Amino acid sequence: MVIKPKIRGFICTNAHPAGCAKSVENQINYVKSQDVKAKSELAGPKNVLVIGCSTGYGLASRITSAFGYAAKTLGICFEKEPTDRKTGTAGWYNTAAFHDQAKTAGLYAETMNGDAFSDNMKIAVIDKIKKDLGSVDLIIYSLASPRRTDPDTGEVYKSTLKPVGQGYTTKTYDTDKDKVHEITLEPANQDEIDQTVKVMGGEDWERWLVMLNDAGVVSENAKTTAYTYIGKELTWPIYGQATIGLAKEDLDRAASAIIAKLNANNVSANVSSLKALVTQASSAIPVMPLYISLIYKVMKEEGTHEGCIEQIEGLYTRCLYASNPAMDNMHRYHMEDKETNNATQAKIKALWDKVTQENFHALSDYAGYHHEFLTLFGFDIQGVDYEADVNHVVTWS
Repeated sequence: MVIKPKIRGFICTNAHPAGCAKSVENQINYVKSQDVKAKSELAGPKNVLVIGCSTGYGLASRITSAFGYAAKTLGICFEKEPTDRKTGTAGWYNTAAFHDQAKTAGLYAETMNGDAFSDNMKIAVIDKIKKDLGSVDLIIYSLASPRRTDPDTGEVYKSTLKPVGQGYTTKTYDTDKDKVHEITLEPANQDEIDQTVKVMGGEDWERWLVMLNDAGVVSENAKTTAYTYIGKELTWPIYGQATIGLAKEDLDRAASAIIAKLNANNVSANVSSLKALVTQASSAIPVMPLYISLIYKVMKEEGTHEGCIEQIEGLYTRCLYASNPAMDNMHRYHMEDKETNNATQAKIKALWDKVTQENFHALSDYAGYHHEFLTLFGFDIQGVDYEADVNHVVTWS
């Protein structure tokens, strides 16, 4: 079929297999160009588990592990395969492309598709590690989901994007209507807060590490990190002082718990705060389309803009595999400093105060935002013929 993007709200309901393959190839080429082993002060990973491996920062982590360090990678994702009439998800095509590239390079790559929150998946992954790898020395936790089923009770928790304590009125941008307008978010109640922490907090990350360790498949001196975004003043009301913020604070709790429970193996656990980018998750969050459009404008003018693969390559070489990485007092790694420094934030704040419906496109880089949104799904990527009839029924080995 000839595949054109079908956009509904903040998502694209289809994906382009050739475009996704090209995107994966571009990221692999970037990592190969960086000579990450030489830039890393410590020996890199050998056997890597990426929980949430098929898009965004998780995919970039898998690519960096494999093509930067020649590591064996086992990925966990929850993607839909194509049917005769419908395309697969972007994550499905990304994973297929990664498998093809890994096979060509002679690298071990296996992927398990299903609910990473479930104990059944955890048990299946443990069995796979025992069979193929023996143990893992790096565990990346990069899940983004609106709901989670509690493996103990069967209760389904749903996350909510709301401020805490009091309501909040701010600007936002409606990508559907091309409209800058004010939005008022009512404060979350306690049940909404608790459920969001259950979905987006550190409980599942901790559960993964404890189960892996109890099964004897975590290597001595292994590393694990969970990804987050902290932000600054403009995004704090929806991130820091909000249900998401409380969930992210629970990641800090989980990191400390993992270190304590896996102490005998000397496992390090750190939260990694990364830059704001267009992802399938961030595009659904109020404020973020406007904020990201403005930071792209400022950071591209400064020459400091980075995408997922640049951020993760830097995380590996400057933090995970550096001999003395910089951390804050909560032992978090920070890769968003080029965005959150005071000088850059002042420029963004000045644009934020000025932006209106009439001048939005002149003051922002919405064109760049929209381009990156399309690339998430394999569209608008240079070197891909979007008029060609392509086979959309792609599998991974």
